[in-house]
Amino acid sequence: MIKTENLTKVFKTDEVQTYALNDVDINAKKGEFIAIMGPSGCGKSTLLNIIGLLDNPTQGKYIFDGVDVSKMKEKDRTQFRKGRIGFVFQSFNLIDELNVYENIELPLVYLNMKASERKKRINEVLQRMKIGHRAKHFPQQLSGGQQQRVAFARAVVANPELILADEPTGNLDSKNGSEVMNLLTELNQDGTTIVMVTHSERDASYAHRIVNLLDGKVITETINA
Repeated sequence: MIKTENLTKVFKTDEVQTYALNDVDINAKKGEFIAIMGPSGCGKSTLLNIIGLLDNPTQGKYIFDGVDVSKMKEKDRTQFRKGRIGFVFQSFNLIDELNVYENIELPLVYLNMKASERKKRINEVLQRMKIGHRAKHFPQQLSGGQQQRVAFARAVVANPELILADEPTGNLDSKNGSEVMNLLTELNQDGTTIVMVTHSERDASYAHRIVNLLDGKVITETINA
């Protein structure tokens, strides 16, 4: 489903150029769950940003479902990822001024979906994430675990082909972290492809395959039993 070839990202200043990624090759099949691990500064988040079409590589190719999206302009990247990619972040990234229902609704508004269809999808995902009773609450009225469930609901409401998760349990206790990982597993079992950045070996154990980065390069790949 997604494939990178010699993917390189260079950040330049007047005097220094830094290779955040250096000839990275990754291939994720449809329905696969991949964990990307490595020390801070190894290029994990940079790689996730490129896979999520939030950034372009300096060199190399990125193929998404047969389409080379490597050199897309920002406007085209935005249009391409609408409805196809969902994002879950460590910091939840909810909008404080919007209630739970409205936060989840945003991706559907961007897709210009009819109000009746939006309502149907939102109610379905509220029940799936077990937060229907919180629909009118605002983020500051929720626990960390509930906020992450809202973030998951927002990520999946448009039925994306790919979910990108950046340290999804980083701000959660062990119990809520396990619940979040179980949600990811359920989504994956339903056929959603997942790429997750994590420092946690426990979280990585849920994935089919672990890709380890160091200094912007893939150093090992491990298949989980």
